Amino acid sequence: MLFAFSIGPKGVINDWRRFKMESMDQESLPPAKKELLKQMSSPNKIKDDSRANLNRKMSVQEYELLKEEDEGCLKKYRRRCMQEMHEKLSFGPRFGGVHDLDSGEAFLEVIEKEHHSTVVVVHIYKDGVAGCEELNNCLDCLATEYPTVKFCRIDAVASGASERFSDEVLPTLLVYKAGELLGNFLACTQHLNQEFFATDVEAFLNSYGLLPEKEMPGVGDEEENDVE
Repeated sequence: MLFAFSIGPKGVINDWRRFKMESMDQESLPPAKKELLKQMSSPNKIKDDSRANLNRKMSVQEYELLKEEDEGCLKKYRRRCMQEMHEKLSFGPRFGGVHDLDSGEAFLEVIEKEHHSTVVVVHIYKDGVAGCEELNNCLDCLATEYPTVKFCRIDAVASGASERFSDEVLPTLLVYKAGELLGNFLACTQHLNQEFFATDVEAFLNSYGLLPEKEMPGVGDEEENDVE
């Protein structure tokens, strides 16, 4: 669930307070601290006759609360806000897996009809040709790391253009966006080491600026990485 944050100093402070309260182990908190956190997270619900008095005392009490384990909690809060901003600014569909194309028509359709903001990477392969299986495995990995990129693969024979894509030019990587061919890499494994991995293919595509910025890890991953 995304953490909705407000714009403006007061909104940010209140969102931080709510995040702090939600992220802390409520069962282990003393009753006094638990009550103060509730008041901090919902300042508008405080009765008028007690608000001024509470505000006079809250600065010291709030400081005592916020300074405890604040560094790690604040880091998570910032990352959560950045992740939401990133997702709000991410347009177009999401995929997360490699799509198998079974015909030349399907090949043309994915190029011509995909969302204009989507990068389409097509691997043309043939079973038994060196490097094709390894490249397929690499694309399986990259598809999970770049869910806004549409990774596809098609057998050279099924494409209907096997005479054009002979064994000598396989594996081939074609990269499109908005129907325009951005990259045409024949026998692309010649640009990689004899033994290559997903990171090598990623670096190769990035060297031509063909992949978007990698998405931030999920909040769950961040929290796990913060544990020493």
